[in-house]
Amino acid sequence: MTGRLFVFGLGFAGLEIAMLARKRGWSVAGTCTSAEKAGRLRAGGIAALVFDGTAAVPTAALADASHILCTIAPGKTGDPVLRLCADLLRAARWFGYLSTTGVYGDHKGGWVDEQTPPAPTQPRSIDRLAAERAWQALGSASGTPVDIFRLPGIYGPGRSAIDQVRSGRARRIDVPGQYFSRIHVTDIAATVIAAMTRGGPGAVYNVADDLPASSAEVTAFACELLGLPVPPLVAWEQAAPAMSEMARSFYAESRRVRNDRMKRELGVTLRYPTYREGLRAIAAGE
Repeated sequence: MTGRLFVFGLGFAGLEIAMLARKRGWSVAGTCTSAEKAGRLRAGGIAALVFDGTAAVPTAALADASHILCTIAPGKTGDPVLRLCADLLRAARWFGYLSTTGVYGDHKGGWVDEQTPPAPTQPRSIDRLAAERAWQALGSASGTPVDIFRLPGIYGPGRSAIDQVRSGRARRIDVPGQYFSRIHVTDIAATVIAAMTRGGPGAVYNVADDLPASSAEVTAFACELLGLPVPPLVAWEQAAPAMSEMARSFYAESRRVRNDRMKRELGVTLRYPTYREGLRAIAAGE
């Protein structure tokens, strides 16, 4: 099954999904935040237009969209797509929303799955959960299936521990018992396309790889791949005062994310089942 996909937010993950959809025969359009980027995307075959959250996109841009995907983070006034464009979306056959595993809150390193009740503590995660529910409400009102994709840390070429080590920015913070889940951007795209084409009733999916690990462990592996010295561990108490509030917030929670539903219901086979395969590919320039 193919159709016309419209992606609100052609950023790191949104653009990867758009490009894979085009390879699979979909017609693809979407939004970005600058005219310069929109021009580059149009030159590459994606019908891009500018959307900055202050005005709705033109009605004609969404008139024949069969599938709508939103990757844009909500703001203080909620999801900008729903606030400005909800009435334009009701003819679509499918809605998808990229959310965060942060909606589960802190589990002290324990495992979470889609049956785990959300308990977000960070403001951005609270906003994401509200946006999830708003998209589900729109889907219910319009009879449109809604798939929610809860993502942990996203990495890929240009945005990984390999890049941090190469730039000299890598640090290893010692937080005993701290676990993070992560997912390669290529596997996000494959999962979303699988959901779009299966024609199901809509569900929540954790999109994570198979091996949660500490950031210190991942950084050490990246150094080994590059043949560079592994930075020493820095105690959390020593590192925290110099970190931004955003950076500290990532260390405030610890959880491991199960991905069984994604594999079982969507038939997803991860190209990069752990950070090791993903970082090896990035280091090799794949």
